[in-house]
Amino acid sequence: MFLIIIAALFFLGITSISFQQEVFSLFVFMGLFILLFVIKERRFVITLLLSFLIGFLIFTVFNHYVGTMNISKETKIILNRLFLVFIIIGIVINHRIFNKKVFWYNEKPNWKNPIVLPFHKVNTFWFWMIGIVVNGMVYFFFIFQKDVEYIQSLLLFCLFFSLINAVFEEVIWRGIMLSSLKEFTSTGYAIIVTSVGFGLLHMAIGFSISLSLLISVAGVIYALITLKTNSIYPSIVFHIVINIGMVFSGFII
Repeated sequence: MFLIIIAALFFLGITSISFQQEVFSLFVFMGLFILLFVIKERRFVITLLLSFLIGFLIFTVFNHYVGTMNISKETKIILNRLFLVFIIIGIVINHRIFNKKVFWYNEKPNWKNPIVLPFHKVNTFWFWMIGIVVNGMVYFFFIFQKDVEYIQSLLLFCLFFSLINAVFEEVIWRGIMLSSLKEFTSTGYAIIVTSVGFGLLHMAIGFSISLSLLISVAGVIYALITLKTNSIYPSIVFHIVINIGMVFSGFII
């Protein structure tokens, strides 16, 4: 029951900070701080989510400042993604305070473990590969409608954006957050919190709530692949492909 309340406050925190609702955000922080003293056995989990929200708050402040600068939209987007480092710093500091090892599935992928669905087993490698191909084909439909000059003008931006965004977001969600929550709660809880949180975070860059929740489904897929392969690298590659498709399709700029 308490874990559900903690997760709900975390989601509300991401949402309120994304929409710059200072008063509501303050109530969320107060709620988590109260739970921090009430549920002593869950202190690491609560402070982990609190440290994320603090890092996210700093992230939004810096992005608000960048938004006032007279620089190109492409530069603003790249800086926006680079500022995700504040979230990483926050959750790493929290690990240090509790003397916990920072683990982010930095291993060579193990493709032997299948993904078990209700009535079928799926080879993880082919599940990953089919997902990449299907998403690539969907985005290709939109990219095909763009002219060559448009694609060429975005090549450098696409490279930087896709790499920075995929690596930072995966290290945060499928790396440190997923591994930590899995260890101190349960696998199911870790997948749900990191996937929904991952989706909701996109509201900070202008995505609607409905689209952000839809992105949470991608978070579940990334999490399953990461857990089955015991490696973050397949999800990073998958994420890069999605990012490339979004840039060239016109969804980012």
